Amino acid sequence: MIRILSPGIAALGVITLLAVSLSRINAKPIIHNDIRGTVTSSAGPEAGVWVIAETTDLPTRYIKEVVTDDQGRYLIPDLPKAKYTVWARGYGLVDSAKVESVPGRRVDLKPGVAPDRKAAAHYYPANYWYALLEVPGENEFPGTSVGGNGISENVKSQAQWIHLIKTDSCESCHQLGNQYTRTIPAMFSSLDPAAAWMRRVQSGQAGPAMMGGLAQLGPKRATEQFGDWTTRIAQGELPRRGPAAAGHRA
Repeated sequence: MIRILSPGIAALGVITLLAVSLSRINAKPIIHNDIRGTVTSSAGPEAGVWVIAETTDLPTRYIKEVVTDDQGRYLIPDLPKAKYTVWARGYGLVDSAKVESVPGRRVDLKPGVAPDRKAAAHYYPANYWYALLEVPGENEFPGTSVGGNGISENVKSQAQWIHLIKTDSCESCHQLGNQYTRTIPAMFSSLDPAAAWMRRVQSGQAGPAMMGGLAQLGPKRATEQFGDWTTRIAQGELPRRGPAAAGHRA
């Protein structure tokens, strides 16, 4: 079997990625509209991890995100006046505690080192999890519909099936592989995996559009493939390899 890898990019709402100079990090005193500090774990200073500041005090949800330098230092500049939730996240780590702060203060953050592969994988990009989806073999195409292998007769090749699922169907509208899509909602957990996927796809305002996407693939086989995917993840299957861990643990 081949497994699918999507180049999907996670969106965090309104995010500004900032390049921070060491000279400004070291500037004193702390500027009234900046939040700065260091990120350290039990392994020492954490280089190359994200620090996120988020607030809902403004008319729209507002997020700024920066990356620590090679000594674990960060600076989030030019923040509007508001109360912020600040935390650190990095591959190979478990998120730091979320700290409430306002601009003009120093906030030092202490994420934990992930104790095992499962804890580390929780933060992997969605496409690492999506890569666990099994793709029907080349010899199963063209599809033979409901009376055969459940793949639509209009899908003539494996490449067309992959194209549909990555470009002209599911991911045309949303990401696949994030925590929500790689798990089955509790409300559908009493159904068998394929039926649970059929039910979840029918739900909500986008249900008709998503059913149209399934129709292109062949609903029977597509829900079986997705059901197998979420079942294996629920049973503990993890992406074989993840992104490089932060800082000196890479």
